[in-house]
Amino acid sequence: MNYVTKPIPSEKPPISFVERPWGSFKQYANNRDCTVSLMTVLPGQRLSLQSHTGRAELWIVIDDGVLVHVGEEERLYNAGDEIWIPANEKHRLSCGGKTPVRVFEVAFGNWQQNDIQRYADDCSR
Repeated sequence: MNYVTKPIPSEKPPISFVERPWGSFKQYANNRDCTVSLMTVLPGQRLSLQSHTGRAELWIVIDDGVLVHVGEEERLYNAGDEIWIPANEKHRLSCGGKTPVRVFEVAFGNWQQNDIQRYADDCSR
């Protein structure tokens, strides 16, 4: 089944950095069609190794110690790091530490559960 129903960027969309007298802010999806999620992963847990045909994702790490697998690379990320996950790219989010970790997800395209292709899943889905 084809889950591509909305435009999916092939590269990370531009991020605007705006300075104000009180500080600054970043705009990750200024007036763009997207879905925003806050993911929390408990200690010792991980999402399935998966890919999506209908969306690309930008992950913004909130807590230090987030373990991320994208493509053939797996590495540790810290608060403020950004990870671009193109459509159809295998990826997984894990928490190897002793406290939960959070990642802010901005998904471009059509966010839907049906487009998840699982390659490995601790929950046997």
